[in-house]
Amino acid sequence: MPHRIRDTGMRTSRLPKSQRVLLLVDFITALDFPGAGRLAAPALAAARATAALKERLRGEGVATLYANDNFGAWQSDFHSLVSGCLGRGGEAGEIARVLYPQADDITLLKPRHSAFYGSPLELLLAEMDARELVICGLATDRCVQLTAADAFLREYKTWVPADCTAAEDEDAKARSLAYMESVLKCDVRPSTSLPPAPAPKP
Repeated sequence: MPHRIRDTGMRTSRLPKSQRVLLLVDFITALDFPGAGRLAAPALAAARATAALKERLRGEGVATLYANDNFGAWQSDFHSLVSGCLGRGGEAGEIARVLYPQADDITLLKPRHSAFYGSPLELLLAEMDARELVICGLATDRCVQLTAADAFLREYKTWVPADCTAAEDEDAKARSLAYMESVLKCDVRPSTSLPPAPAPKP
């Protein structure tokens, strides 16, 4: 895992310490791409399950971090993306309402599929003393799987609750979850099977 950001004395960290971090990948979406019609309903179901899980984890002091595509618009910011989705009808607007970021949630934009690639995620997690990730989001067989692969390479213990992800095709989702479980060593039990909190660092 990466070392913490070197303290230059020029900043005061406002990041929470959280050995387990809930990482929400690409839930904020306009659902206006090819195949979105097949993704919309399962995405909303996954968002609702994730919202319930988020509430439970919040009660344990677990921090939430949103990582979302910037859709190529670097002049934008995360909350502008949320506002744009809130103004939409259908599943896109409902997902944004269900998973609206709270004031203490952390948000970042990412340029590619993995939440780690080209983003400050790795540095943020190191500063938070994170040891375990709970990855939820869209789509299971794309951005979620690639994020889980990068987490595996960085030796994070990872839980990908099966009911908190969605894909355009159920068979593709099942294959992806099986790969993450067997190859990337992820726990893929559903959100109702909440694993115990990580033991404190010695």
